[in-house]
Amino acid sequence: MKKIIVAVLLLSGITALSQSTGFGIKGGLNYGSVGDLEFTSEFANGTFSKENKTGFHAGVFYKAKFAGLIIQPELLYTKLNTEYTNDGVSSDVYDYELSKIDIPLLVGFDIIGPLNIKAGPSFQYILENGFEEVDIDFEDPENSFTVGYQLGVGVTLGQLGIDVRYEGAFTDNTIITESQVEDNSVGFQVDARPSQWILSLSYAFDKKN
Repeated sequence: MKKIIVAVLLLSGITALSQSTGFGIKGGLNYGSVGDLEFTSEFANGTFSKENKTGFHAGVFYKAKFAGLIIQPELLYTKLNTEYTNDGVSSDVYDYELSKIDIPLLVGFDIIGPLNIKAGPSFQYILENGFEEVDIDFEDPENSFTVGYQLGVGVTLGQLGIDVRYEGAFTDNTIITESQVEDNSVGFQVDARPSQWILSLSYAFDKKN
């Protein structure tokens, strides 16, 4: 509760000093993949190669701006896809899907005209994950919340905004599963923290002070 009160007071102070504040909506495409997929059992062998796939995101943000400085927290729903191919004998293809809540906390500033840059930590909470066409249930992730980072450039045209960002990870976040193949147990583990490019279109309901 104390942390929430401090956050509210800090946000109120930023709002009071800012030249413009406001909430907005945003959405767009994600292109990338989560981490490596590996076997965890001696019965199975081989390695997996992965292919980047396109996903999407949608959500809301709050933007405060003063003296050229931009502070922008966001709350987003994100859906990611990664295609894995078994490079061993079977050459099986697995489509892995991950849905999550993202909370980027970004700080940036204007460069020239409508051009700006932003960067900051991005918190991730996994909602669901698994193979699309294979009935295998994954365990809960090693960490429910993990922290990565986002950085990128944006263009603001009135109340419209376009952002291109890169998201990376500070640490792995392993998820493990097992399935039964004939009389043998086959295990997988995947790093659920993504590396991806993010393209967003936003609309801000600006409030001028």
